[in-house]
Amino acid sequence: MRVEPVPGVPAATVDAGGERLLALADYHAGIEAGLQYEGVELRSAASERRERLLSALERTGADRLVVVGDLGHAIGSPFASEREELEALFSTLSVPVTLVKGNHDGELETVLEELDAGVTVAPSHGTTIGDVGFAHGHTWPAPAVLESAVVCVGHEHPVVRLEDKVGGTRKERVWLRGALAGGPFEDHYDRPLDADGDLVVFPAFNDRSGGTWVNVAGQDFLAPFLPAGLADAEAFLLDGTRLGRYRDV
Repeated sequence: MRVEPVPGVPAATVDAGGERLLALADYHAGIEAGLQYEGVELRSAASERRERLLSALERTGADRLVVVGDLGHAIGSPFASEREELEALFSTLSVPVTLVKGNHDGELETVLEELDAGVTVAPSHGTTIGDVGFAHGHTWPAPAVLESAVVCVGHEHPVVRLEDKVGGTRKERVWLRGALAGGPFEDHYDRPLDADGDLVVFPAFNDRSGGTWVNVAGQDFLAPFLPAGLADAEAFLLDGTRLGRYRDV
């Protein structure tokens, strides 16, 4: 497959455009500062996030890192701790980076320029690398992105609630994957689209960023094109376990 999840890691390898990419979504650098404003005190896990990312890059031998939105956490001007986390991250990265802007990346370009990070920034409606499209997911992907063989989005932070035989429950991050349903996108753009590829919804790389419960009644999706734009989607745990149709989990 063009998009292959890395077992045990909320990231995937993507072979596209003559490169091996490591793609991930929703890194949310500096999230602890944002949570503090909400009254939640947590020690920073910046070093753990960085080491997990660096380990995945080394493990996969990727040529480029693609962040499918929300590299940072602050929607406006980045927190001081967010700047520090990004500075530490980019001082250790040895591969080029492409960032597809997410709804939390509004003012991040200035910081990246100050860090001289050499990041290629794509607009929030997405970009293509080879025959794979990338868009964050908080807005409608561009037609050129939708007409890719595989479309990768983040933003949703999909999670499932699993229950054991004695009634205990736990939350697990999941991948969602299925055929892209072109109808909603054609309706949105009011024109035909050659959109018949797959759609992959990435789990959040940051394990503190919450998520959409995709198998709990009454929960709404965040992306304006979900769930209508994703036909017969299946859910997969980070370890690769196939759960089947997400609605039936």
